[in-house]
Amino acid sequence: MEELIGRLVANVGVDKAAAEKSVGIILDFLRKEGPPDKVQALIDKLPGAEALIAQQADAGGGMFSMGGLMGAGTKMMGAGLSMGQVQGVTKEVIAFAREKAGEDTVGEIVGSIPGLSQFV
Repeated sequence: MEELIGRLVANVGVDKAAAEKSVGIILDFLRKEGPPDKVQALIDKLPGAEALIAQQADAGGGMFSMGGLMGAGTKMMGAGLSMGQVQGVTKEVIAFAREKAGEDTVGEIVGSIPGLSQFV
């Protein structure tokens, strides 16, 4: 995950803590919203992913937590990201996922989640 975190810091301009939190939020979102077998195959190819997801789960959602795509974006903005950074981080994470798990797996995940394709 260090490679991905480094890319987020360099390419999107977020700090390391916000990058780690954002990756955990995105992977947690994919796990909840995407096809379980495909998402697990992706997570298995990203060493350290489970730890970031667990950190996100431990943080809880608060009384204003919501699910879905909007919930994930709201959580990332709550971690200090601007709307532009949320989009940049999401695009970088999906691009990284494609490199590690392949276009077929990631394409099926993105295609199965309504609205996600417009962000990536």
